[in-house]
Amino acid sequence: MIRLAQEPGFGRWQEQIKATGGCAHPVYLSGRTTVLDSATGVVLRHYDTQTEPGGRLAVRCRNRRSSRCAPCSRLHAGDTFHLMRAGLLGGKGVPAAVTAHPRLFVTLTAPSFGPVHRTTADGGPCRPRRNGGTCEHDRPVGCGLIHAADDPAVGQPICGGCYDYASHVLWHAHAGELWNRTTRAIRRRLAAAAGTSQARVGDHLTLSFAKVTEYQRRGAVHVHAVIRLDGPDGPNSPPPDWATAGLLENAVRSAAASAEVTLPYLPSLGEHSFGWGQQIDVHPIRRAFADGGPISDEAVAAYVAKYVSKGVADSGSADYRMTSPEDIALASVSRHVRALMGTAWRLGSLPALEHLRLRAWAHTLGYRGHILTKSRRYSTTYGELRAARAVHTRPAEDPGPMEITEAAWRYVGSGHSLAEAEIAAGIAEDIATLRDIRHGTWVGPDG
Repeated sequence: MIRLAQEPGFGRWQEQIKATGGCAHPVYLSGRTTVLDSATGVVLRHYDTQTEPGGRLAVRCRNRRSSRCAPCSRLHAGDTFHLMRAGLLGGKGVPAAVTAHPRLFVTLTAPSFGPVHRTTADGGPCRPRRNGGTCEHDRPVGCGLIHAADDPAVGQPICGGCYDYASHVLWHAHAGELWNRTTRAIRRRLAAAAGTSQARVGDHLTLSFAKVTEYQRRGAVHVHAVIRLDGPDGPNSPPPDWATAGLLENAVRSAAASAEVTLPYLPSLGEHSFGWGQQIDVHPIRRAFADGGPISDEAVAAYVAKYVSKGVADSGSADYRMTSPEDIALASVSRHVRALMGTAWRLGSLPALEHLRLRAWAHTLGYRGHILTKSRRYSTTYGELRAARAVHTRPAEDPGPMEITEAAWRYVGSGHSLAEAEIAAGIAEDIATLRDIRHGTWVGPDG
């Protein structure tokens, strides 16, 4: 660290890291950008990394996972909040009239793959024993303990031998397709209510949604989704009068209960059919200024933004790829998660399941979908939000109408040395403290 601080370009390197918010794993680029007058060819502005320390420029890694990079994760969560909020309250190109459209907050869970230890809302026993029974592995089928919320046993199987690990991994691998079939089933039910075909339902209304997936303690994902009904022109037009929140709720519940993905028969696995779990929550979203209840516009946007920065590591798994069975054996995870990883690795060797790429996704327990997905017309995009932020942070100058930009950039490295990581962490902490002071939420060392 002393040698680093004595480097001639140390001050400029610090400025770069401050500009990234203290990114924990920055990407380094080398190149140049030149702005020319298209009429005369005169160079108006020029930037080249040759003048930078090491001839490179640090930019954010943009990792959404807080376990990998807290500063970039917070920025991603903020973008998610505005993306979700725009689809609920308007803004970012979405009219404010969407607050009057039918909107639901939906939670879909994974089915049961075997009993696991759990906490209860009333503080009662985990799974009260009944008649002192045991399973085929001679283990108790119940648990009379009262688990605290942070008990490591919560989410672990009562009996690992009885737990259906293969179904758990295969359900994860098909969760994305299950969601696609659910949205198609919702459209079919809405088309039936309109007395038209699914292909023509777009003449009457548009189904818009944004969903985020979250890992439960048992290592299974569940889905939180905002579903909205618009008119045929998307958020710019109201849905027909008959397209009510009640109709949408009935369509969602019916579609979620019937959606199914069936795998072809495999000699080594048999036949599997996958659907959603029995716990399906559907709540209308109220306007924040009209209803102070928990299911309001702002509350839903904040809820989704909080979970988008979480990853599989928050459920006790690893946030890096497994490259061999030895990696799985050495991973600092629970026995349950290691069994799920091992099952994904073994199933990935089957030729009939090769298309699922289960070995590549063993660290996510077989789940290979995006954490957040949305329909095209729900609201703005991450790219548009990043572009707007870049314009906002760029020095104020009016680009001429006849300018041409020439740029050439290449990747030259990423990450920090140990000394750089310590300084970057301090910069990130300082930025977070200043932000809390500005917002009035900072708590000093004396409490």
